[in-house]
Amino acid sequence: MKRNKAAGGAKAAAAPLPTTVTDIPEVKPGQSVALLQELHILTRDGKLNQDSRRKLKQVYHLYQFIEPLLNDVRAAKGSVSLVDHGAGKSYLGFIIYDLFFKALGDDSHIYGIETREELVARSEELARKFDFPGMSFLPLSVAESTTSDQLPEQIDIVTALHACNTATDDAIDFALKKKARHIVLVPCCQAEVASVLRKNKGSSLGKNVLTELWRHPIHTREFGSQITNVLRCLQLESHGYQVTVTELVGWEHSMKNELIVATYKNLPRRRPAERLKEVLSTIGLDEMGGRFYTGAPAGADSAAAAEAGVAP
Repeated sequence: MKRNKAAGGAKAAAAPLPTTVTDIPEVKPGQSVALLQELHILTRDGKLNQDSRRKLKQVYHLYQFIEPLLNDVRAAKGSVSLVDHGAGKSYLGFIIYDLFFKALGDDSHIYGIETREELVARSEELARKFDFPGMSFLPLSVAESTTSDQLPEQIDIVTALHACNTATDDAIDFALKKKARHIVLVPCCQAEVASVLRKNKGSSLGKNVLTELWRHPIHTREFGSQITNVLRCLQLESHGYQVTVTELVGWEHSMKNELIVATYKNLPRRRPAERLKEVLSTIGLDEMGGRFYTGAPAGADSAAAAEAGVAP
């Protein structure tokens, strides 16, 4: 009996761990199993639990949107720079680097921006372990990164996945000032606009019937979140970007689900800038004009339209 038990134990110990994606159908071809284990997306025996499966699905779905943008920049410039704001444990950055950047052999680079220094240190350690020389991690807020001399003056692609509250707006500000070609945002936990709506509600109730949209507290929160993203889209359009808004993944996976993708096309700016100001004025958010600033100085549309080949 002891011999049989030992034999059974030896057999179990000899069972191979998965080393390729063919053993794990949820993992993309070319993805490092060891990296996913270090990121704790895969367990040590190569399994996915429910939470990590959801997380991996989200990142992969986002990668489907980002990969064409990476190819677009490389075709135009030969290399690509990407900044990931609110990087956290840098799931997105590491998976993008593993699937796309590591095979390039050029000076393409990913910068992870994260305020928590322990996460920055851990990401730096992983980048060294997997020999990812084109990855850097900076312990900065999004706002601080905009003026940091540790980042290039121009960045090709800016991502902000679940950057909470005003961090998404700071990421937009960063992207505009860095003249990003593409911007990919999954906004999260917007509260600033709702707080201004709440503050001004008393003085607005008798003036505008639209105030009924946010008269009740739960509607204030929901409407504030919705209008925040509307304002962000108008802001990007007022700077010449073409904006697409879609769903990241099914609602069963995440309630923070709105995906905003903006590509610079040098489009006419005047009309979206006017609409942005009209929305701010109509719902009593004029004081937020500094946050949602436009990019349409007087007379700008004629030059922009001529360059883009469209009518203002």
